[in-house]
Amino acid sequence: MTITKREFPSYKKYETTFAGRPLSFETGKLAELANSAVLVKYGQTTLLCTVTASAKPRDGMDYFPLSVDFEEKLYSVGRIPGGFLRREGRPSERAILASRMIDRPMRPLFPSDLRNDCVIACTVLAMDYDAPAEIAAMLGASAALHISDIPWAGPIAGVNVGYSQDGKFIFNPNQEERKTSRMTVTVAATKEKVVMIEAAAKEIPEDVMFDGIVQAHELLQPVLDLIIQMRADIGKEKFTYTQAAFDNELYAEILSKYVGKVENALDTDDKNIREERLNVFTDELIAEYGTAKPEIGSYMEEILYRLQKYVVKHWLLDGKRVDGRAMDQIRPLAAEVGLIPRVHGSGLFTRGQTQVLSLVTLDTMDASQKLDTIFEEEGKRYMHHYNFPSYSVGEARPSRSPGRREIGHGALAEKALEPVIPDPADFPYSIRVVSEVLSSNGSTSQGSVCGSTLALMDAGVPIKAPVAGISCGLISDHDTGRWTTFIDIQGVEDFHGEMDFKVAGTKAGITAIQMDLKNDGLTADIIKNALTITRDARYQILDEIMLPCISTHRSELSEFAPKMLSITIATDKIREVIGSGGKVIQKIVAETGAKIDIQDDGNIFISSQDIKACEAAKKWIENITFVPQVGKLYFGKVVRVLPIGAFVELVPGKDGMVHISKLENRRVEKVEDVLNVGDTTWVKVMEIDDRGRINLSRKDAIREMQNQV
Repeated sequence: MTITKREFPSYKKYETTFAGRPLSFETGKLAELANSAVLVKYGQTTLLCTVTASAKPRDGMDYFPLSVDFEEKLYSVGRIPGGFLRREGRPSERAILASRMIDRPMRPLFPSDLRNDCVIACTVLAMDYDAPAEIAAMLGASAALHISDIPWAGPIAGVNVGYSQDGKFIFNPNQEERKTSRMTVTVAATKEKVVMIEAAAKEIPEDVMFDGIVQAHELLQPVLDLIIQMRADIGKEKFTYTQAAFDNELYAEILSKYVGKVENALDTDDKNIREERLNVFTDELIAEYGTAKPEIGSYMEEILYRLQKYVVKHWLLDGKRVDGRAMDQIRPLAAEVGLIPRVHGSGLFTRGQTQVLSLVTLDTMDASQKLDTIFEEEGKRYMHHYNFPSYSVGEARPSRSPGRREIGHGALAEKALEPVIPDPADFPYSIRVVSEVLSSNGSTSQGSVCGSTLALMDAGVPIKAPVAGISCGLISDHDTGRWTTFIDIQGVEDFHGEMDFKVAGTKAGITAIQMDLKNDGLTADIIKNALTITRDARYQILDEIMLPCISTHRSELSEFAPKMLSITIATDKIREVIGSGGKVIQKIVAETGAKIDIQDDGNIFISSQDIKACEAAKKWIENITFVPQVGKLYFGKVVRVLPIGAFVELVPGKDGMVHISKLENRRVEKVEDVLNVGDTTWVKVMEIDDRGRINLSRKDAIREMQNQV
């Protein structure tokens, strides 16, 4: 038997430094049957990024079938998955959001008529919490796709932007820096333009956000140059593909003859009327051309799309909108709270034909979500979920579990509101908000932000400031360079426009951004304009609709919400509260009826439907953990009398002795001449000896009180 050593003659490694950490791309050794594969290492975070495409287009496909998967492997952080199977299951929410973050900047750069299946897979092999895996995945996917034979107009690169407490930008902040950063903004860009922005921020002003985005684009240039160099060295020739069938001559004829009918169909603010008119127009076209062009049915969807896009684009560039609004005009708004009985809080927000009902549930801290992922977060106390039923767009489809879009929109609303959620010490509740989209015609995610702010205030959650959200659209002409933005996009403008720039925030600043594009990117001028008009719009929504509806949070929680109190004790006292075998805490729960959640750091959360039960349990725990302080005065009850002195109970279960010599400022012959069992008196703690015995003085307490008077 002869064994030949396997060589890898195509192996290449490219290295640079990115935001203070080593970055490398290795190719030519792993996953050789994929169209392309790159092993990316950033710090010690390591991912294998592969891209594959089918040899032939998928039959009957009318869109580009791209899949992007961010695959988290728990071995990357040295852990074995939980559950019965002990292997990875469905992706976590964070992994889904990472997949979307990679997908959104890459998808617009593929040919619009490509119909070959394409899969981008980013597998996390090793995780360094100081080097973000999502960013490494984006860079590795971009490099793999750019050097592959798959048609694509990249490359792109991405970076996280933080903002320190002293007002400095931090690029790809490490684990400790992220804890104190005032924002986390992911910026993806090509050499010339910004192609994606995803932000979570703690009320950051627009000018600071803009400066961070501009600086991020500059920082990405060397990485983009390296990926471009990789293609120059080892890139494959892009394959030719069968373009999606379309009759351009037929389209041109229909456009010239019937553009007026298309304009008439679109000229309404009612989505149902518009669709009804387009359905009639479609039937007319098939009746006219069906005999001579029997294949028109297969082209009809694309024909209608192009006709509408042509009209919408030219109208918007000329300052006209399909519903007759001005470019900076928001559709009619309405806000209500307290609609739904028994739930802990509810808010309804309506903008035009977009309507979202948000509902709040408050629960104990142990109801917080537990996370089993490769990321450092182990749980979260504030959860925001978003549902998009088929009836919201007038379709008849059965309900399914939430898809990536629903998860992404819920996460965006969660980011927008999380900065204003009170700290557990001030409001010791787990909080879940569910946004039910009742009607959808543009930017339901931002409608859910507004509705959820209303619902939280209705529930009595003391949020730090109300949050509103709005979206901004874009249309541009590549030949002339003309472009215009417009506020509060409705569905047809979103579908045929080039940008959905969603911004949420308070009066003090931005809390969240999500930017989706259908073009090749944005210039700095467009970004600055979008930040300005969305700021003005959210001020208007807050001042004119939301705050007149409910100006601040309710002073009391719903009668159906659990009542909660919190207390912090020394960690060495936790054992005393629990007791041997849990006997003490079980007794407290049994006698008060309260639920008690003890954290390892000494924080204790007490809950019950009855606030008196919470107060009783809290008092019991305070008594158990009570530690008297030498020199302080206490008002106690005499529980025992001896010839040498009296025992005074400071709190139930904790007493000290007043020696007979410490009863009065005179000689006392008999303790009972001054104190008897059941009497109450002021005492001063004079000493706690090494055995924990408390020595008290009544005469020193009286003297100190007289001096104070």
